[in-house]
Amino acid sequence: MSKMRQVWEAYHPIVHLLMAGTVFVQLTQSMSIPFLAIYLGETTKLSHAYIGLIIGAGPLAGTVGGFAGGILSDLFGRQKLMFFSLLAMACSIIGFITVAYPIGLLLISMIMGLSASIFATVSKALMGDLTPEHKRFRVFSNRYLANNLGFAIGPMLGAFLGISGSNLAFFLTAVSLVSFAIILVVACRRCGVTDDGGGNKEVERASLAEIWQVLRKDVVLLTFVTGGVLLVTVYGQMSVTLSQYLRENFSEGVALFGTLMSVNGFTVLLLQIPVTRLVERYSLFARIAGGAVLMAIGEIGFAFSPDWAWFITAMIIFTLGEILIVPAEYAQIDEISPANMRGTYYGAQSATMLGSFLGPWAGGMVLTAYGGPVMFLVMAVLALVSLIFYWLGRRLHEKRKQPSNAIVETVM
Repeated sequence: MSKMRQVWEAYHPIVHLLMAGTVFVQLTQSMSIPFLAIYLGETTKLSHAYIGLIIGAGPLAGTVGGFAGGILSDLFGRQKLMFFSLLAMACSIIGFITVAYPIGLLLISMIMGLSASIFATVSKALMGDLTPEHKRFRVFSNRYLANNLGFAIGPMLGAFLGISGSNLAFFLTAVSLVSFAIILVVACRRCGVTDDGGGNKEVERASLAEIWQVLRKDVVLLTFVTGGVLLVTVYGQMSVTLSQYLRENFSEGVALFGTLMSVNGFTVLLLQIPVTRLVERYSLFARIAGGAVLMAIGEIGFAFSPDWAWFITAMIIFTLGEILIVPAEYAQIDEISPANMRGTYYGAQSATMLGSFLGPWAGGMVLTAYGGPVMFLVMAVLALVSLIFYWLGRRLHEKRKQPSNAIVETVM
């Protein structure tokens, strides 16, 4: 009992709520969103490339939404933005099953991506506001774990109930988003977390002019974001092209895809904590480099896997790469962000979601023109190329810190 109390008291109640809500929402989303490409393929006559364009348009719009949401949250607060973004996500989910026109689906996907990126950015910033600096890496790791807990349970539960990718699954996702929005607003008010300070009243907010001046000159942030775009191209919407490839080339491709999504989630659940503790002794760049190499190996595995066992093995390797990369990316941005611009920097990082547009769109075109193996190999190369930008960013960041270190040594 005392152990549970220690865990509860380690973080702010709103941080715990955001973790729990992430599990609940992701559980229902994983019954619907990963199957969207299959759903559109079965209910429309759209090509692979256009389906990829529709799904990828959401993350593309998200590059704007996260950036704008981060700036607005730093200027005006977090709570209202989170509430309305969750409602917009719910409306978009319903739109996918009620709209049949390609242009309408494209617009709905963009609204979905815009609102999802705003919520993700603002919620991460709020977690940072409410968490001491030395605990933030663990919070980001736990958030990633919570996200995958729902993702591990959802596909199998949906398959067991026979509703994966169905209209009912999309409806349940919308209901879960609305419910979470209401609960979150009530909890924030009861815990005294208001839009007057985002939970941290000791930090003076930056003006819009100050925000622009910092972002315009921060080359380190730009290089990290560029590397992130390439990596997110590989893993951000990997489910889109993978599901299309499996559906067309394997007799039980849809079932295999659902299994792989659950394997992805369960691998995170089982290995996130031990792997995080194991790699904490290494630098952030070393973790990202190791993750990129594992992703590349996983993509090569997808390219040449002949049966279920090989695909599952490749997915486990690929997921280990994700486990290393995702928390390290968040921690890296947190490390270089000024305290009063945390939302803005997380918003700038959301520009990496451009990769979630490029992955399905470009991947869909390569899949159509050259087939699955070539597409997977291209993704493996992109994962390795991203390391050039991360290495450059780390060098620039270390060089930027040197003058202050030299001053300290001189004084001593």
